[in-house]
Amino acid sequence: IKNTDRAIGAKLSSFITNNQSQFKKKQKIQIKLEGSAGQSLGAFLVDPIEIFVDGDANDYVGKGLSGGQIVIKPTKASKFVPHENVIIGNTVLYGATSGELFANGKAGERFAVRNSGANAVVEGCSNNGCEYMTGGKVVILGKVGENFAAGMTGGIAFIYDVKNILHNFINDESVIFQKVEVTYWQTVLLDLLKKHLKLTNSSLAKYIIQNWKIEKKKFLQVTPLEILDKLEHPVLIQNKEELEKKLA
Repeated sequence: IKNTDRAIGAKLSSFITNNQSQFKKKQKIQIKLEGSAGQSLGAFLVDPIEIFVDGDANDYVGKGLSGGQIVIKPTKASKFVPHENVIIGNTVLYGATSGELFANGKAGERFAVRNSGANAVVEGCSNNGCEYMTGGKVVILGKVGENFAAGMTGGIAFIYDVKNILHNFINDESVIFQKVEVTYWQTVLLDLLKKHLKLTNSSLAKYIIQNWKIEKKKFLQVTPLEILDKLEHPVLIQNKEELEKKLA
């Protein structure tokens, strides 16, 4: 694949949607690519399509993702450290409704903007991450950029905040953030990390899993105020007075 190849998977998704009777429920269609994908890789991708890219991708990966799975990791010949380098561009998962994305590297700006149901694991992101997010679960194994979670009203985000600096970058007008204290949410996080490791062979995910008892304490859980009383599995609130002020 090369960066002039755009919206790979969109036409196939349309065909499947219009011919659903031809496909078995558990049948998977796997597309394995190598190189640099152009804009909108996996746009509107539906289940049962799975796209695997050894290389990198441009902006709008998983735009309107609708049940499909996208996995992006460096080539075996790559010499750079994945969690220290960008592997996917800006505005990833824009308007995604369901499906999964696993990227062994960082994302650009506006990661998961308006995501309403997709799950994802990346290893860092730039400014305006999870902006206007309304659903889904996002794990970011590294630093986030400024204005993180601005206008976020749904979904859950887990940030691997090793240097304890998330408070300098998060927009907490509509969210609260705290350690991942509830066993249920720790399990959700760990399951996503295990899947990320299995699909991308991420060395960072492997390290965290191998040292889970210690490393899980370095994660912060970002939860929108709007859904705190609606969650089937609540989060523990450390600073109840501050929360009450926000809800007043």
